[in-house]
Amino acid sequence: MTSRMAGRILVTTLLLSPLAARAAPGDGFPFLEATVAQLQAEMASGRLTSEQLTRAYIGRIHALDSGGPGVNSIMELNPDALAAARQADQQRRHGVVLGPLHGIPVLLKDNIDTGDRMQTSAGSFALVGRPAVRDSTVAANLRAGGAVILGKTTLSEWANFRSFESSSGWSGRGGETHNPYGIDHNACGSSSGSGAAASANFATVSIGSETDGSIVCPGNANGVVALKPTVGLTSRAGVVPISHTQDTIGPHTRTVADAAAVLSVIQSRTYDGRDPATGSVPLGWRGRFTRPTNIPTDYTQFLNPDGLRGARIGITRVGLKGFTNVTTPAPVTAAIEAAFKALSDAGATVIDLDAAGFTFAPAAGEFGILLYDFKNDLAAYFATRVGVPVARGTLQTAIDFNNAHADVEMPFFNQDIFDLANSLNTTDPDAPQDPGLFGSNSAGMASYNIALDLDQAAGVSMDQALSMFHLDAVVSATDNPAWSTDLVYGDHFIFGTSGLAAGPGYPIVQVPAGAVFGVPLGISFFGTAFSEPTLIRLASGYEAATQARAHNLPTFAATAPFDHIRGALQQAAAGEDQSQSGAPAASSSPVQGTAAVAGAAAAAAPDQAASAKARKALHHL
Repeated sequence: MTSRMAGRILVTTLLLSPLAARAAPGDGFPFLEATVAQLQAEMASGRLTSEQLTRAYIGRIHALDSGGPGVNSIMELNPDALAAARQADQQRRHGVVLGPLHGIPVLLKDNIDTGDRMQTSAGSFALVGRPAVRDSTVAANLRAGGAVILGKTTLSEWANFRSFESSSGWSGRGGETHNPYGIDHNACGSSSGSGAAASANFATVSIGSETDGSIVCPGNANGVVALKPTVGLTSRAGVVPISHTQDTIGPHTRTVADAAAVLSVIQSRTYDGRDPATGSVPLGWRGRFTRPTNIPTDYTQFLNPDGLRGARIGITRVGLKGFTNVTTPAPVTAAIEAAFKALSDAGATVIDLDAAGFTFAPAAGEFGILLYDFKNDLAAYFATRVGVPVARGTLQTAIDFNNAHADVEMPFFNQDIFDLANSLNTTDPDAPQDPGLFGSNSAGMASYNIALDLDQAAGVSMDQALSMFHLDAVVSATDNPAWSTDLVYGDHFIFGTSGLAAGPGYPIVQVPAGAVFGVPLGISFFGTAFSEPTLIRLASGYEAATQARAHNLPTFAATAPFDHIRGALQQAAAGEDQSQSGAPAASSSPVQGTAAVAGAAAAAAPDQAASAKARKALHHL
């Protein structure tokens, strides 16, 4: 990336970054909510160095992540981060700026290889030992762009693909990740630490991975922007896998502008020599279209604060009532409807796809594909590692390790997904498989290849909706707001919509849209493959119109909601007014009561028949 291009990105993002850098009461962090563009301007002027910025984030991590309220979003800090920051400063002094992330501290999910002194463990001690022998393509692209890799974030162990009973954000190595909006709340997963760390201002940006929901769900739960790229736009080389069919790597950021800047750096516009998907197309386009030759180098050019004006948006509420027997609470549905109304308020024409009778084809083969891919792809990744317990091993090796170290790896939940994947015949893609896992065709037949056809049909369905109604994007609520973490019963999902894009490998941009009792809620913009420019334009327009995050910053409160929960004696002992009031149940605008924010700041110091479980598990991978 040229210095001229970096300068253009800086100017664009400075103009379009929301006015979010307003400190929450009691939070004196000098870089609170600072954007990439703002920090670049400070460094360009000489008022700030990358070393100073990196030290500030490290101090905040010690104060609020490993200490204080204990968000626990950081797995480990890079011992070479300050040296990298000093190198970035020296380059800048000599007139060398490698890109929009030059000198910017970035956190990586702990399943993304870095060929340095840090571990890449996917949260499991089975991968702890000698660090990865080389950088993942994403890490290499970040370093080439001058970014400072600050550390690794916590995650759901094995990207939440070990057990049906898991708790998002928990791993044997990292423990449980917490939500900065309420420490007892879940950060969702599997990129839990990435979402929580970005929200808590522990770095300027962070990087997660997604198979189905693992970038966008933490974005929703932690009130940040989450960009899940088209499968193959970012390389998976050097990333602990679930599925080469669905895995992708993308950012968590506090603004759409920052997400656009990150994507400009981490993407692979052409084949990277390590991941065939970077020279191809995702499943939804396979056999239908070819990879574009005009993939942008700079996504910030698509930012537009008026990006929704004149746009045609299709909304769907399918699934929002839940995929369990739990009914979505009225305050949540009210917040969703307010978020949808904000689309038309910002100038978009909104088409109710459900009322128009359109039905999205499900990715009916998804879970079987993931199981099949996981068994083979994990062994291929283990072949790249040396000096760790599962090096050169197979899924069976990981199963054996967990059984031998059950006290640290399985204190709360088992490895039934591991066992299920390991039981499959993964040597013949046409071999008969269980229709309950792989779906089936009109003849009732099931196989891996048939499952691929079923999931491609989900992409064809999305493309039909876009074409039939002349849409710029499809929009739905992302997930239900974060729940209280429960290590006994596991995750409390009511709904999630990432499956609309997961099977075909299509992109999503999730953006904060409101709150329920102060707990964030977001909406997702969906499009066809390689439609990131359009989605960024629309999401930036929505962000500019609503400013949802800017008015609802994390409080690090012990719980959420934090008001109207103390008894009379507790209030009297604390000298509180017993008529305490706080945040409204559901806000028709993203603005939360200032009294509630101030109050929070003060408090801040498996078997084959498991199809229902499979549907639930798919929403946090």
